[in-house]
Amino acid sequence: MKKTYRDDWRVIVQIAPRSITALGFDGLSDIAGPVTSGPIEVAIAPRRLGDFGFASVSDRMASSDIDGDYQRRCNELLAELLSRPHVKSGRVTCTETHTCSHCLLAWEVLAADEVAEYGQDKHSVEGEPVCCFKAIADFRAERGIPALAEDGAA
Repeated sequence: MKKTYRDDWRVIVQIAPRSITALGFDGLSDIAGPVTSGPIEVAIAPRRLGDFGFASVSDRMASSDIDGDYQRRCNELLAELLSRPHVKSGRVTCTETHTCSHCLLAWEVLAADEVAEYGQDKHSVEGEPVCCFKAIADFRAERGIPALAEDGAA
């Protein structure tokens, strides 16, 4: 069935700096006025789970719950950033990739308007996978939908 992989974890915050110093440009306040545009969106990557500063190992060696640990690390980073006066809002994001556990292809399913045209047979329904017959068989077995005919006939 569908396997989900998460990577590229990020904390995205919107900042509204009031001065050029808040952007990290020190020593310019005598020639620079106020910051006149904003807010600015910034994406911040968390430190890798296996990065201990003095040594580095793979995330798998450092954690038995990689997704959960990245989520917690990003939430902690976000909470700390939101406590800063020029940070206005923020969120945690990651990239999700869905694949079929049988064929390892990208997980795709039938949309409601595709069922009649692209379905395998008259029992095809919205949400049915389209990548391989094993995925279709699992999907149908879980939902009590009749299995595909052995010869592919409807």
